[in-house]
Amino acid sequence: SCYIRAMGHIHFGLTSPFFISRGSGVMEKVTILVDGAFYRRRAYRLFGDKDPQERADELVSYCKRHLESQDEFQMGSLYRIFYYDCPPMTGNVYHPLLEKPICMEKSETFLWSNEFYDALANKRKVALRMGELQEGESCFRLKSKAAKKLLRGDIALEDLKKSDFELNVVQKGVDMRIGLDIASLAYKKQVSQIVLIAGDSDFVPAAKHARREGIDFILDPMWQGIRSGLNEHIDGLRTCTPRNPTPRTESLCRA
Repeated sequence: SCYIRAMGHIHFGLTSPFFISRGSGVMEKVTILVDGAFYRRRAYRLFGDKDPQERADELVSYCKRHLESQDEFQMGSLYRIFYYDCPPMTGNVYHPLLEKPICMEKSETFLWSNEFYDALANKRKVALRMGELQEGESCFRLKSKAAKKLLRGDIALEDLKKSDFELNVVQKGVDMRIGLDIASLAYKKQVSQIVLIAGDSDFVPAAKHARREGIDFILDPMWQGIRSGLNEHIDGLRTCTPRNPTPRTESLCRA
């Protein structure tokens, strides 16, 4: 099921998971661009914790929902799913609570990420576009929830636990690759619609270029809030899951 906002209205539709068009028998060629770090964060929030293969299967299933017809005349096909991310960290990162460096190559995150990328790479019509990590700028930081408790005096420094910290990873080249691919797809007329699954506004210049080239540009923020002025730079806002999904209302949710 997809929740579609266009011209200030919200619509609901569900039909074939494989075809979409603008009507009059004209085939719509759709490509879906996925900001990987954003998707994994939102998918964890919406659909729960999963192993690498389950998450890869879920991602492809979710993307195909964007091919579902938005009106009775639409027919078309998927060009490709582009997934943008960075390889997992391999170096050591100092942990301020444990007061020692953590070898990321031996971490669960490293193993999970590699298995996830391998699973995606074996999917039909899925292409991985990998950026780089700025390992020297990455660090463990206190989670926002723990920091607020500390500032309010609800907990003391001695009460902090390992789980109160999270790895802050600095990516390089991901946004640039997304922008270049949008421009290339639009310029070469390889597709007629681009769906971007992302949550920030760094893509606005590329979206403007695509729309000038006649591309229908759809943003899926997976229910994350976006700034109000962003609507003027896109052709539609569409999220393909309920705002608060449960196993009863959403098949992608972990039971």
